[in-house]
Amino acid sequence: MNRVGFAIGLGFGFLITAARLNDYDVIHRMLLIQELDVYLLMASAVATAMPLLLLLQRTRWRTPLGGPLKVARAPVRPRNILGATVFGTGWAVAGTCPGPALAMPAAGGILGVFVMAGLFVGAVLRDAVDARRSTRQAAAAESRLVAASPNPTPATQSAPYPSMTTGVHASWMDR
Repeated sequence: MNRVGFAIGLGFGFLITAARLNDYDVIHRMLLIQELDVYLLMASAVATAMPLLLLLQRTRWRTPLGGPLKVARAPVRPRNILGATVFGTGWAVAGTCPGPALAMPAAGGILGVFVMAGLFVGAVLRDAVDARRSTRQAAAAESRLVAASPNPTPATQSAPYPSMTTGVHASWMDR
């Protein structure tokens, strides 16, 4: 499976480079709405993928790893808007996004190395923020459960998760 993935990635990188999506000037002109072919490329990808994914899901198609294909549907949340704004700003400043940034160094563009470093740092920061948020939510849920208990026992107070001793389902553990 690793060889297949590598071959698909290599082909994808070749197509990105052939379409000149790894060229800063092409992306810059696209964002200035001077070159519409990149928008047309993205629209054709969505117009092709969306009905195919829905059709494959409807026919209960199995993925190459053996699991059922499930198209995730979720409401747009404020964090999605913030993430899209940060991504779009980075795209405008760097003139690239993750896929083309990988193809840039292969085609001789040094900018891709810096973009990939920024993506790595951003992912690490996001994970740190998520871990901190999870810790705070867990502590808040634990304190609510202990406060809601009419007569907390010493075992309940010392357990790392109150649900381990009280049998209460804590929804924060599912996140």
